[in-house]
Amino acid sequence: MERIGLLAGIGALPVEIARAAKELGYEVYAVALLPDTDSRLKDYADDYQEIHVMKVGKILKHLKKNDIHKVTMIGKVTKEVLFAKKTLPDLKAMQILMRVPDRKDDTIMLAIIDELKKIDVEVFDQTELIRKLMPGKGVLTKRQPTAEELKDMEFGFRMAKEIGRMDVGQTVVVKDMAVMALEAIEGTDACILRGGKLAGGGAVVAKVAKPEQDSRFDVPTVGLKTMQMMVETGAKALAIEADATLFVEQDEVIALAEANGITIMAM
Repeated sequence: MERIGLLAGIGALPVEIARAAKELGYEVYAVALLPDTDSRLKDYADDYQEIHVMKVGKILKHLKKNDIHKVTMIGKVTKEVLFAKKTLPDLKAMQILMRVPDRKDDTIMLAIIDELKKIDVEVFDQTELIRKLMPGKGVLTKRQPTAEELKDMEFGFRMAKEIGRMDVGQTVVVKDMAVMALEAIEGTDACILRGGKLAGGGAVVAKVAKPEQDSRFDVPTVGLKTMQMMVETGAKALAIEADATLFVEQDEVIALAEANGITIMAM
């Protein structure tokens, strides 16, 4: 039985990938990187440890000790952990942060991947085990977008691609062909909440992959929390990139969207 490591952030995605890995016969060694990592992960893990994301040296030692040579990094970990100072970085994390030229998402993640390579650990594609969660093109709800919403979806899609190109974020909130909010360090949910409130209802949310998306990390993901934020602010449509966005908790999300007159479209 092949053993894989699962470095898990927040959200339902780590649970989905652990479940899929078990169904395929893998032995799953899970590391919860944050206190809010979904506790259901324990149900699908052969081994479960809680090691904070800022304790990189401890994570590396754990992987080496357990003879793990293949891992995936999955779930939300925002860069707020770098600035909140609730948990201090260990020596290895400090060395990485001092060595990198900037603190963009890709820069930090690639530096971590380099550290994993040094101990013979390969980081595999986040979507390798769960490609079924990536919808193809089409409207996923019964409600179709209006002509105006479709214009905003196309506009938001283009804007989101541009901030992705700069490695700033993946999500944009728009209304009437005007940008209400761009995602940065605060993450998708906070971006939707802020932009949706500024729009005063009727906003359109677009979430896409970066133009040069590295599928080993930060693959765009939407789920129940995304839709809950949209409902809270009276948003009307969600555009995601077809065949490039992980859509978790699909049945619950679509049901909530239908109940609130929200369109979901993969473009």
